[in-house]
Amino acid sequence: MKRALFFTLIAALLLIPYGVTYAYDGANAADNYLSIEPADPALAPNINVIGNAIGGVSAGDLFYIDITNTMADTPFTLYITNVDELVHSYRYMNLNIGLYVQTSADSWEKVTATAGELLQDMYITMQNGMASFTLLGNAKYKITIEKGCFYSYGISPGKSIAIPSFYLSAS
Repeated sequence: MKRALFFTLIAALLLIPYGVTYAYDGANAADNYLSIEPADPALAPNINVIGNAIGGVSAGDLFYIDITNTMADTPFTLYITNVDELVHSYRYMNLNIGLYVQTSADSWEKVTATAGELLQDMYITMQNGMASFTLLGNAKYKITIEKGCFYSYGISPGKSIAIPSFYLSAS
């Protein structure tokens, strides 16, 4: 009896700090150095699918990132979250990712280098499903799809064509 009570008391004492250590409610705005917002759906990339054919993806915005409150370089990863749906509609899909930094209120300039390295063309596909990059601090960015191509299996009765869904995470 004493042994069970002793172990229960020790377990309770060990668990108390963990709830406090990992809890965060976002109340302290000074800690919020990063803001990610999805783009307006009207500005999203456009995919026109016609039958069993090769098609193109027009340019569009995905996310807006604000890291003006930090000087640190921040790594990001862009994911396609619905590859399991896309494989039923497309044989392949290649999407060219664009990174832009805000230079003035309505002006964006293409990012050519990040963290001291020249930026190569980045693609996200149904095979890799993700793309990683690092953005320099103290700036606002937008993530876009510059262009893309796909091969569609076509539309059959009762079947809808899937469009890619994206998720952006910061490390």
